Amino acid sequence: MAKIKVLIVDDSALVRQMLSEILNSAPDIEVVGVAHDPLMARDKIKALNPDVLTLDVEMPKMDGVTFLSNLMRLRPMPVVMVSSLTEKGADITLQALELGAVDFVSKPKSDLAHTFAEYTEEIIEKVRVASKAKVSATANSKAKSTTVSSQVDVKHSADAVLANKAPRMFKTTDKIIAIGASTGGTEAIKEVLMQLPADTPGIVITQHIPEAFSGPFAKRMDGVSAMTVCEAKDGQQILPGCVYIAPGSHHLMVERDGARYICRLNDGPRVNRHKPSVDVLFRSVAQNAGSNAISVILTGMGDDGAKGMVEMKQAGAPTIAQDEKTSVVWGMPGEAVATGCVDYVLPLSRVASKILSLLK
Repeated sequence: MAKIKVLIVDDSALVRQMLSEILNSAPDIEVVGVAHDPLMARDKIKALNPDVLTLDVEMPKMDGVTFLSNLMRLRPMPVVMVSSLTEKGADITLQALELGAVDFVSKPKSDLAHTFAEYTEEIIEKVRVASKAKVSATANSKAKSTTVSSQVDVKHSADAVLANKAPRMFKTTDKIIAIGASTGGTEAIKEVLMQLPADTPGIVITQHIPEAFSGPFAKRMDGVSAMTVCEAKDGQQILPGCVYIAPGSHHLMVERDGARYICRLNDGPRVNRHKPSVDVLFRSVAQNAGSNAISVILTGMGDDGAKGMVEMKQAGAPTIAQDEKTSVVWGMPGEAVATGCVDYVLPLSRVASKILSLLK
């Protein structure tokens, strides 16, 4: 089997060296070249024809976003951004995802030489996923996402955070919509939210995303949605017309407080190697909203959310999964479909209209 050919573009010699060592340690990946700026990268892309590009966000001569914009217009290919974990880095990276980058990895804030190695498995896996992702040549390419899972650890189930128990039955008619996503999810969520009216029932969202990125992501969604979008806070009431995005540092859960739904943040262990976890969100919604909820799972790598969607289906909630054709990575939705719990498998453009029809 042919190896995945990678070109590394970064102005830091140390980062180029470390990424090369990390990626070359994988038996199915080969670093075919490095470039210290976009102008050199342009020539090496032509000469080496790589399968995946890793691209630094901030570089001399031409910044990464400008280069990416030109690349996706003229020679679209899978790109993994290398970003700093700062507010500025988050904003630039989210722009890159809107332009068509598949995913990103974050540089440690300090002691790069010793801590970058902790991200080995994440970097390798994201390059593998990127090599298979759908990338199209459009002027405003669909962005491909913000996932986060750091070093490899024990794979906990949602039981580690929230006990599995029978849903409570409520007479209330208040609806709630729960959405989960990972790789490709930032733009998939954006497309869904842009199609929903301001009076849509409250929406809770778990997108796999780092702590530094969830706030800026919520702000960007607030700017394009008719609904009010915010990063969820512990104890916050879930209201119609509002969207609550899980912070990148905590699991988001839904609880009942009398007749109200409230957000509850949990700092427990990673579930399915993610925090926030879609399984945790879906289980909490199944237990506290039951058939008054709607469950949606969008593009993403892995299987987080599949078990939770089964629990939502068992609690009486309608279930929707994004189809394979429109998913950047049909991991999470595909795993949910494989369980037999999904009522509707739809292209991304039809997810919002299905939500609205189910609310009627």
